[in-house]
Amino acid sequence: MTPRAVLVTGGAKRIGATLSRAFAARGWHVLIHYNSSARAARELADSLPSAEPVRCDLSDAGAASAFVEDLAGKLSDWPLLVNSAAVFEPDTVDALDEGIFKKAMRVNAQAGAVLAQAFFRHARARSGRRFIQFTDQKIENINPDFFSYTMSKCAANAEIAMLSSALSDPRDRVYGLAPGAILESHDQTEEEVAISHRLNLLRRRTEPAELADAALFLAEGWLASGQTLFVDSGQHLMRQPRDVIYLARELMGRPVEAARL
Repeated sequence: MTPRAVLVTGGAKRIGATLSRAFAARGWHVLIHYNSSARAARELADSLPSAEPVRCDLSDAGAASAFVEDLAGKLSDWPLLVNSAAVFEPDTVDALDEGIFKKAMRVNAQAGAVLAQAFFRHARARSGRRFIQFTDQKIENINPDFFSYTMSKCAANAEIAMLSSALSDPRDRVYGLAPGAILESHDQTEEEVAISHRLNLLRRRTEPAELADAALFLAEGWLASGQTLFVDSGQHLMRQPRDVIYLARELMGRPVEAARL
């Protein structure tokens, strides 16, 4: 029997690469999606027992739909799609950047809906199919920073319940996976990362492997469809007035631009 296939979007680098390695170690055939990271995707695929790089520009809805349909025609057992690809660019609550907003909505919100629709329309699997949409702990812990990004992740979160409610096969599932601060972002220094990644209820740094474990649980368990797992050491239960990037800088006494109207 051919191994089960999983498509990991954004699977060549950072969290996506951690997910790709974890699924490969569990015996899955991993489709490592990339857009511009061709070399990283090829090198990662070559290092895994059963993997291949696949390219698509997820900001193009038509291309994303055709991408899934094409893969579905080639895969005899494709039970899982993990949509972890995202863009994370700063704009502010008092000055929405139209370009950043459009890109965030296309990649972080629209792409997930299009991928899920095409996946449930075309993918064949020996058992139920699972679609895992990455969101962010920000959906419960709103602050005014990364304005367009946060709006796009809130839209992606709404998609989870909507897509789940429309499933016709009781074996199928749609899940959310909401990480907190796990890897360095933008121009953070090591000192800033050490502080910002512990600004949660447990005062500990959440490791990338914890996200991979959660994704494997959702892929192979039977949690009710429509649920979201938060992997953030309790960060989403706090009420933080700023993104942790800026909170860390404030704690270090460094100047931080205000995020007020």
